[in-house]
Amino acid sequence: MTPCTAHSIPIVWQDNDLLVVNKPSGLLTVPGRGPEKQDCLINRLLVDFPNSRIVHRLDQPTSGLVLIPQNHHAHKTLGRQFETRTISKQYIAVVDGCLKLDSGEIDLPLICDWPNRPRQMVDHENGKNALTRYQVLERCEAKGNTRLALTPVTGRSHQLRVHMLALGHPILGDTLYAPEPVIARASRLQLHARHIEFTHPVSDEKIFVTCEPSF
Repeated sequence: MTPCTAHSIPIVWQDNDLLVVNKPSGLLTVPGRGPEKQDCLINRLLVDFPNSRIVHRLDQPTSGLVLIPQNHHAHKTLGRQFETRTISKQYIAVVDGCLKLDSGEIDLPLICDWPNRPRQMVDHENGKNALTRYQVLERCEAKGNTRLALTPVTGRSHQLRVHMLALGHPILGDTLYAPEPVIARASRLQLHARHIEFTHPVSDEKIFVTCEPSF
């Protein structure tokens, strides 16, 4: 990992066309409404990297890898890769309970729960298709939790969090979806974007970047 920027965003990989950074948990990806929500990933990066652009986001409580294009061509090319689902991402999560199966798929359509937004929910009639693959990495029966690798095939809002809740295993520390006892078991959301694979927008080289979680 290269040194942090002046504003404490670790840069995991970089060249003239893009950065791959490790967003801290609790930091917005882009600014929200109001002066108290202007501190965010992109605004911090713009100080040292004024050509930075956003092509995808992580939820505020989620940590991990974010691609930051440094020019229009990189932004357009990577955006197309996200649209065509040719970018692959893997997350690490620690969830409540011990999953019985070692691996599986969660195929449940999602839609915004408008009266309770930004919450999302499963809706078999009106929801958009959403698919998540999971693999058990470790079961801790003493603590009653499971460490998972999660691969989102689609990219719906809050997809991993809602899918794990629907499976009966909410993510530890998830203040939006988990019940209070599960929230209390972690100081932050135990979800981290660990690995990303994409095609370089200029060289066409396949790039693999990994950053392990702190939990």
